[in-house]
Amino acid sequence: MIMAGTPGHGPLSGVRVVELAGIGPGPFAAMLLADLGADVVRVDRPGGPGLAIDPAYDVTNRNKRSVLVDLKAPDGPARVLDLAERADILIEGNRPGVAERLGVGPADCHARNPRLVYGRMTGWGQEGPLAHRAGHDIAYIAVTGALGMIGRPDEPPAVPANLLGDYAGGSLYLVVGVLAALHHARATGAGQVVDAAIVDGTAHLAAMIHGMVAAGGWQDRRAANLLDGGCPYYGTYETADGGHMAVGALEPQFYAEFLRLLGGLDDLADARKDWTRWGELRERVAARFKARTREEWTAVFEGSDACVAPVLSLGEAPHHPHLVARGTFTDHGGITQPAPAPRFSATPTAVRTAPARPGADTVEVARDWAVPALLDDGAVPAAPDDDAAIPTLPDDDKDTV
Repeated sequence: MIMAGTPGHGPLSGVRVVELAGIGPGPFAAMLLADLGADVVRVDRPGGPGLAIDPAYDVTNRNKRSVLVDLKAPDGPARVLDLAERADILIEGNRPGVAERLGVGPADCHARNPRLVYGRMTGWGQEGPLAHRAGHDIAYIAVTGALGMIGRPDEPPAVPANLLGDYAGGSLYLVVGVLAALHHARATGAGQVVDAAIVDGTAHLAAMIHGMVAAGGWQDRRAANLLDGGCPYYGTYETADGGHMAVGALEPQFYAEFLRLLGGLDDLADARKDWTRWGELRERVAARFKARTREEWTAVFEGSDACVAPVLSLGEAPHHPHLVARGTFTDHGGITQPAPAPRFSATPTAVRTAPARPGADTVEVARDWAVPALLDDGAVPAAPDDDAAIPTLPDDDKDTV
């Protein structure tokens, strides 16, 4: 496998990844690989799928390079196969059978590169009654039982943005899968297909809770358990100014510190283990938090082991002192964004480049990957203007995650 030419630094420096452009968890998984140093080449198609924003702001395409290939053109599949021949990993997020129909499925790629790890990112998976149906994060997490765990018992389940399904149950499992398969490929010379389905990953995230249900330690209903908002000392409370504080004072010593700093609740020390008093405890804790602002309560609990923190907005989070000290967020190209994670002592990572513009790196990739066919006449359309650069939603070929 050719390993030279990657522009990255980090533990995956030297690893080559082809990403067939999509939306959601596939691009995020490829961004994570790129953040870790892999040379990720995103294969965009003219007018192809993406977020409905200017590509210059799509940070899931940072640290990548982009080429434009029309897979429905006569020579399109051959150009992708040329890249796959030189790659370690390929990621695609089409509905089952679409990549095969386009001529870039696992069999086509493995005929050119038997060591290739072929990662497939979908919501429903490659097989099963719903495999060919459209869907989004909310439907995937709904059928796994995860969505039904979240929220108040007297309200519909709360929607956790698309973090739980797309990115936790999807992207992260795809990354774990392709890296494990890459390890196997390097040891044996044999690549394989990684079927990463959001329904599988999201269900897997609840492994501990399924064990607790079986043991009788978790009730299968919302807000009735220690970690789902049912416990009055593990939840959120409104402050006098309309802000919120998050409380996680689970252990006895943390609960005692929490009550001490909250003040006026000494008679509730024994209510921690008495669920019959949880209603009273919740009401009095809520009343105490409503007596001061979020800033005031933040100052009260700062530096303590009460396990209490202010609930910040996306705009506020980059300015939190702890996150500033750690460099959890970074500014690159005028965009404040999360820095690469996790961190490595010997192979540090960084945001190296701004989000890749569709097709902007075709010449460079053709040279570095030794794929001159990318430069054939018609392979590099003119760069779009700002309005045309705003991508469209996916068509029916894409697994709409």
